[in-house]
Amino acid sequence: MAQDEAISPVEGAAVLEALFHQSPTGLLILDTELRILRINLTRPVLHAAPPEQIMGRHVTEVYDLSAPGEVEAMLHGVLEGGTPAQGRLVGVRPKGAPGPEYLFSVSASRLEDAQGRILGLLTEMLDVTEREKVDARLRVLGSVREHVGQTLDVVATCEELVQAVVPDLADIAVVEVVDAVVRGEEPPLSPLGPVPLRRAAYGHRGGGDQIQAHPVGDVRALPLPTPYAQTLTDLKPRLVALGPDTPWLAANPPRAEAIRASGARFLITAPLTLRGTVLGLLSLYRTDQADVYDEDDVTLALAVAAHTALCIDNARRYTREHAIASTIQRHLLPPHPAPRTTVETAHVHVPAEAGGGGGFDTFALPGARTALVVGEVAGQGIHAATTMGQMRTATHSLAALDLEPDELLARLNDTAISLAQERAALPPDDPMPLTGSCAYAVHDPLAQTCTIALAGHPPPVIAHPDGTTQIPDLPAGPPLGTAEGPPFAATTVSVADGSVLAFYTASLLHTSPSPDTLQRVLAHPERPLQDLCDDVLYRLRSDIRHGDVILLLARTHPFPADQVATWHLDHHPKTVATARAHARHQLVLWRVDEETTYATEMIVSELVTNAVRYGTPPVWLQLIKDSTLTCEVHDSNALAPRLRHAKTIDEGGRGLFIIAQLAQNWGVRYTLDGKTVWAEQTLPPATTARPQQRA
Repeated sequence: MAQDEAISPVEGAAVLEALFHQSPTGLLILDTELRILRINLTRPVLHAAPPEQIMGRHVTEVYDLSAPGEVEAMLHGVLEGGTPAQGRLVGVRPKGAPGPEYLFSVSASRLEDAQGRILGLLTEMLDVTEREKVDARLRVLGSVREHVGQTLDVVATCEELVQAVVPDLADIAVVEVVDAVVRGEEPPLSPLGPVPLRRAAYGHRGGGDQIQAHPVGDVRALPLPTPYAQTLTDLKPRLVALGPDTPWLAANPPRAEAIRASGARFLITAPLTLRGTVLGLLSLYRTDQADVYDEDDVTLALAVAAHTALCIDNARRYTREHAIASTIQRHLLPPHPAPRTTVETAHVHVPAEAGGGGGFDTFALPGARTALVVGEVAGQGIHAATTMGQMRTATHSLAALDLEPDELLARLNDTAISLAQERAALPPDDPMPLTGSCAYAVHDPLAQTCTIALAGHPPPVIAHPDGTTQIPDLPAGPPLGTAEGPPFAATTVSVADGSVLAFYTASLLHTSPSPDTLQRVLAHPERPLQDLCDDVLYRLRSDIRHGDVILLLARTHPFPADQVATWHLDHHPKTVATARAHARHQLVLWRVDEETTYATEMIVSELVTNAVRYGTPPVWLQLIKDSTLTCEVHDSNALAPRLRHAKTIDEGGRGLFIIAQLAQNWGVRYTLDGKTVWAEQTLPPATTARPQQRA
């Protein structure tokens, strides 16, 4: 500025007077000893005492500062170095004055005369109390929105809330949730009566042990009349000052004792509510007499409670859906498979956290054979569990047709595609498309073989009696629900008696410490199956599990030689009588009752007649006495017999109709060298072969 444009002393004095009498910013002039020489009289918050009692006194004698040592160091630094200090946040309260602490943004500049002599400091104090409160509230709300609701667990959500609001919004926070909500049940409507609430989370500024009215996990109703109960009655928040004479404390002695012990001075109660239903209650306490709650804090508490209520309801819905899915899955899975003469089974099932779509099954097939099934469908929760139930029903229905494993999977895949098309027609927010995997195997103890087909599923592990293990080289096959892809293929492997077959879901491999964990465990196949299952289970990692972990073990045993009889028959009409005689003689040896024996003779007669009349040699008859009595007739003609109703004047055509009336079940099984027509009959309990007892 040019010399002739310089401000005159008179003008400078006028500017100074205007600043100290009209500026909204607090101004102080301090000498080199930090004594107050002048103060802005427009900021009464800075001086509770008259100005004449303030002038000449050290700044720390006039104000209680949040960090007096740091403030003095800052001011001395400006005096010594000359570099201004900008925007230092300092808590300020007039010395000894009651009331809250104010936040000021403090800046300081050094004052010098024309000769450069240091005169003191000009200190600017901008009241940012409200601004900082708003910022603090926004930080609390942001923290709640970021951290609350990270898990789909009601109690964990409440714990996240406590961690987010203590100590920035409250010195003590308590979250209580309607106990039915914790279990996933529907929340009650307002007004809330004497409904039990579970103390789900508790936190306080100091950490460590603290006297609580009730321990976390305690379940009890809120007593009346208290602000807690009133808040859950009308769903309106309460801001309450606490003191020794607060009348409603007498209605709740445990809380009164905890409040007195903690030194709580102020309370906000906010309802955890959603769409008119009551999920719980949030209680916030402050212990500092000067740190008073206001209506803005109540508004913040309501916003925090609203977000938390939504998260709790999401967790509740998940808990409910998980419980339903687990119940469905539990009823679908065979908890105690029926004992088999030739197959001993044990299993491990570790459900996914959200309830997966895994399943397994074992069931009897004609001819003393056993079907072993393990599979899973994509997705989690109710949809996955119900879909697996549909697939399990379809598998049983297809198995009743006595299909080969590859043909069964092909038809099961058609079912999955049909279900997927139905699902695709549902609203866009429906779960993921239907896909799945399956391993289907049939163990034949008479041939000592196992025929296996896979649909996008890992192959089984076979542990032989000598301790060696094998993963057979099987075609993987396309996943279920795939319209295009290579055809399914079945592979027959030899399985000696005493071998262990291990079928599993892919999640077992992902959670095992190493890919060969299962093989190492199965290297000792003589151990009890449940011990082998437990050994695999104890080795699993629990940190990464995205689906159901299922392990199905099956140990093979020989079929009793005296419970099966086979005869090769000549290919001419007279062989029918011979076959009936063989059957009657064998049933007498087995002590089968006369009624069953007569029915079996009729079945043998009709089956052998059809084989001789329409089939081609060789022909053989086989009777198998297990839990049922099975009659099988084999010939080399692949042409299938057909059940039809003969007319009155027809001379034939009633054979299979008669068999269908006499037998519990009948069917046709095709082989590479022809077909086998079989019929099953129920045996009285006294003649049923008892499955061998295994350790």
